[in-house]
Amino acid sequence: MSQVLVVDDEAAMRAALEASFRRNGWTVESAAGTREALAKFEAGRPRLVVTDIRMPDGDGFAIMRQVRSRAPLTAVILLTAYASVPDAVAAMKDGACDYLVKPIAFEELERAAQRVLGNARTPEIQTEFVGHSPALLRALALARQAAGSKADILIQAESGTGKELLAHMIHRLSPRRDRPFVAVNCAAFPETLLESELFGHTKGAFTGAAATKPGKFELAHGGTLLLDEVGEMPLTLQPKLLRALQEREFDRLGDTHTVRVDIRVIATTNRPLEDMVKAGSFRSDLYYRLNVIPLSLPPLRERPEDVVELAEHFVRLYAGPGGMSRLAPEFLAALSQHAWPGNVRELANLMQRAVALSPGEIGVEMLNSCEAKMDGPRTDRLRPGLSLEAMEKRLLEVTLDATGGNRSRAAEMLGVSLRTVRNKIRDYGLPPRRTYVHD
Repeated sequence: MSQVLVVDDEAAMRAALEASFRRNGWTVESAAGTREALAKFEAGRPRLVVTDIRMPDGDGFAIMRQVRSRAPLTAVILLTAYASVPDAVAAMKDGACDYLVKPIAFEELERAAQRVLGNARTPEIQTEFVGHSPALLRALALARQAAGSKADILIQAESGTGKELLAHMIHRLSPRRDRPFVAVNCAAFPETLLESELFGHTKGAFTGAAATKPGKFELAHGGTLLLDEVGEMPLTLQPKLLRALQEREFDRLGDTHTVRVDIRVIATTNRPLEDMVKAGSFRSDLYYRLNVIPLSLPPLRERPEDVVELAEHFVRLYAGPGGMSRLAPEFLAALSQHAWPGNVRELANLMQRAVALSPGEIGVEMLNSCEAKMDGPRTDRLRPGLSLEAMEKRLLEVTLDATGGNRSRAAEMLGVSLRTVRNKIRDYGLPPRRTYVHD
């Protein structure tokens, strides 16, 4: 069964889209029109449909309506060479998870697909929180209380704890649950593109702006906008974001027409914004505007009683029906001694490797096989006198090793921008560029 169904009447575009998805490890098939697309959808029920809007035998909106009525959990991304703001807004209201303008920026499409499918090499971690520790339950109880309000929310927590998962949960529990949930990763775009991504642009607003395109603020109208890793936002762009949050209005790039929106904003960050305010790298007025309802998630080291439950959850997830389901006691004991600097994401990656490499019961010997030998007792984990620079360099090396040298995935795991990872590789004199790939 394919994960992605691509629908486009142009053979060259179908081939390019298929190649993009396969390059990222997803299984894909394609259709040249609406009738073929719906037949293949019924036969395979993919998790994501990527469809052109205008085709000789119908349109992408009709495909989306059919898909959404038959399988509400299947995501749809609409593509068009004839962008219009009303179409984009209608698409998001009808349930599209994204609306992209041709010519397609394949990195943008891959990011949108990854939000739906997860990383093909690291499947989506979970759809709900797993665990019953007091620290986790307190955090979730506060989030449920906040969900019913109209106030904006700031989630500050370490990378890998589930900030985006919490934002999705809040949206599902809110009065806006039936309206769009739109996410933008503030660390994924250079400053020149982030403004357009947030607020949209008109045709000709800048070199390469071949058509008018609505931004994420506009697409989220009526629903929830997630500003992921807002601490990475350039200082020069923060005043415009502040105005949009205060007034719920903004101007597209290249336009003098003011656009008004009704949205609820959830911002996440793995950086201490209050410290950034003191250092002058984040505006104090923007911080206080975002921090209406402050929420946090506990790191995994503060919820040790959840580690075994999470490990068993990931074994079931990655092994699938009929797969192994037993973890050796000594393996579980070793897990309990680990600090989990990468939090739940680190545990998920470890369990996926263990499931892939173990022929049966997962025993403690798998820790070395997975290139993830666990720490000793927590009291002797850190060596006195180790500099912060040395710790940072070692963490970067370990993360790059874990991702096979892929800088994009390393940046995602560390919760920093790709530019930061590139700069650190250069600053620390790590092996040459050929070792670290970016896709």
